[in-house]
Amino acid sequence: MSSNTLKVGVQSFGRFLSGMVMPNIGAFIAWGLITALFIPTGWLPNETLASLVGPMITYLLPLLIGYTGGKMVGGDRGAVAGAVTTMGVIVGSDIPMFMGAMIAGPLGGLAVIKFDQKVQDKIKPGFEMLVNNFSLGINSMLAAIIAYVVVGPVVSAITKALAAGVGWIVDMSLLPLVSIIVEPAKILFLNNAINHGVFTPLGAEQAAKIGASIYYLIETNPGPGLGILLAYMVVGKGMAQKSAYGATIIHFFGGIHEIYFPYILMKPRLIIAVIAAGMVGVGFNMFTGNALV
Repeated sequence: MSSNTLKVGVQSFGRFLSGMVMPNIGAFIAWGLITALFIPTGWLPNETLASLVGPMITYLLPLLIGYTGGKMVGGDRGAVAGAVTTMGVIVGSDIPMFMGAMIAGPLGGLAVIKFDQKVQDKIKPGFEMLVNNFSLGINSMLAAIIAYVVVGPVVSAITKALAAGVGWIVDMSLLPLVSIIVEPAKILFLNNAINHGVFTPLGAEQAAKIGASIYYLIETNPGPGLGILLAYMVVGKGMAQKSAYGATIIHFFGGIHEIYFPYILMKPRLIIAVIAAGMVGVGFNMFTGNALV
């Protein structure tokens, strides 16, 4: 495969991801504002309104991505199938299924459009609506079941493998290299799984011994994400550039990392930038002895 072919493939993949994410960036900003404002550590803590945060990140945002991905592949019917298929992924896992939605949504749309292509010339006049509705329902049901049984557990297994990789790097005392795993995992919305599954226990153990821990600063470092958003503000184009201003405020002042993840999903090569930034941040904290209690 030539370098040009590979480059075109990566760019096409990035545009496809961007097509799923960008139409829904307003929903991400809405979720980010609600989170920054109303969680217990937010600007205006409100227990009742904070109850919106969990359902939005667990159900609403993945479903929107799955719906949009299905629509890109199969139009309005594909959108419905994509949303139903994504629901199977969501229920089949215990973490926010953004990566799963990006897989399940287009696959659901593809299943419907392929079925339509095979039977559209065989439907008798007068039965179009009946066949279309039932075929959509049956195909969506089957796709959701497959997503529940296959995709959800696979993504969960990937999460556990990433956590194990981080643990191994930490055990080898190669702390700056954890960014090679942590930053891509964050972009796939696996940050909470990595943080609570690895860094929080390690941080608590280290803090109990020396009074503070650098582990609390690894996943929570806002620097890489801030750099990405500032870059979009300066050299970005269209909706991505315009929305980056609000996202920067939510990310830096509200501490909501997830708000910048879609911007990297739009241009996957930016993952190299956040890995490098994460490594520099960890190295700087090690050099200066920074840590949190």
